[in-house]
Amino acid sequence: MLSDIANEYEALIQFLYLAPVGLAQTTAEGEIVMINPISAQLLMPLSRDGDLSNLFTALADVAPDLRHLAAAFEPAYGQICRDLRIQIRSGNGRSWEPQVLSLSLLKLDDARLMAVLSDATMSVRQERLLKQNEAWFNAILTGITDYALISLDSAGRVAEWNTSIGRVTGFTSDAVLGQPYSIFYPDDATTPDRLHDRLVEADQNGWSLDDGWRIKADGSRFWGSAMIAPLQDRKLPDEYLSDSGADGAAYCLVIRDISDKREASELQRKATACDHLTGIVNRRTFFEAAEIELERWKRAPRPLSLMVFDADYFKRINVAHGHATGDAVLQQLAKTLSTTFRQIDVVARIGGEEFAVLLPSTSEEGAAVVAGRLCRLVDEQRVVVDGVSIRFSVSGGVATMDDTTDDLETLMKRADQALYCAKAEGRNRVVCWSSHCARSQSTKDEA
Repeated sequence: MLSDIANEYEALIQFLYLAPVGLAQTTAEGEIVMINPISAQLLMPLSRDGDLSNLFTALADVAPDLRHLAAAFEPAYGQICRDLRIQIRSGNGRSWEPQVLSLSLLKLDDARLMAVLSDATMSVRQERLLKQNEAWFNAILTGITDYALISLDSAGRVAEWNTSIGRVTGFTSDAVLGQPYSIFYPDDATTPDRLHDRLVEADQNGWSLDDGWRIKADGSRFWGSAMIAPLQDRKLPDEYLSDSGADGAAYCLVIRDISDKREASELQRKATACDHLTGIVNRRTFFEAAEIELERWKRAPRPLSLMVFDADYFKRINVAHGHATGDAVLQQLAKTLSTTFRQIDVVARIGGEEFAVLLPSTSEEGAAVVAGRLCRLVDEQRVVVDGVSIRFSVSGGVATMDDTTDDLETLMKRADQALYCAKAEGRNRVVCWSSHCARSQSTKDEA
């Protein structure tokens, strides 16, 4: 009997180590009991000091809510999360490529967890293409009463009028003819650069699709899906070609009112793209957006800034008042970030108490102004938990793409260096990156 048990145990160990995916058994607190080589290979680059003794600690920077998900799972056993996508960084400099891990976490009993890890980078790329195709066919097959069909010239201006525009948006022909299609968007939802980007992406991919708030003539908003498709052979009126340098190319813009579907789409988006604790964009979605924005910058350089923020002395708050209070602080900070920045900006939680904001078409000076405004707003607020009023502040670092920076890895590094300078100078402030920040970080690393 004992020999049979020993043989079964040996077979289990062999399976663990030879399995084609990463496997790790942990305690309920995340302490790693057994781990196979693939898991170690995937997790080692994420560990700050090379220590793989605790799964939650190793993933704290890239999946900060994993510990919370495990602790909040009440059943005696079952699936805590399935195919949780974790965006990480690998490589450096020009060779930087995004990498995505897939994590499933199972609760075996009150004392044991099992983690299954795999590299999902290629799967994510394929899923993105499938979603684009699905959106395209949905737009075609949906009923004909809820969309506006709008002709655009090659500069993205409304070229022709039809009754569907008035039916969906309330605009008259006099109000929209000759206007850029941004007339249908809220002021903070797009920029001239982004308008042009979408035309270019439609040429490259066959269409460009986005969902978000749209504007009606009376100023009211509706949740709309906007698809731009190139119409290469369309003949446009001469008055829309003469002063724009247009070459005869044109586009079709289809705006659909999908307000009735917003709740379902938002639930799906929050489940896959948002941080569970704060509700803002998660790390993976942030790096996906940053990858797209960097490609746009490479194609047509324009101002592009990045900010990173840390809650000051956050560990002290956790120790003094407990993790529930710490969570409330992070939630309040995320809410303030969301209301401070534009709809077009990408606001994300990328680590435990670390947040990032990507600002398209924004110079260093503009980024510094809005970052300073955020610091002042946070400093004036209080978080009240169980009758206790908590005051906290944030430090921020700003970095901007320039002719000495052509990759996301460098931009992130510079923003982190500027953040370190802000903390070194006393916290509760924002610092823009300079060579001084780089030297200060080097001194810190050598110490």
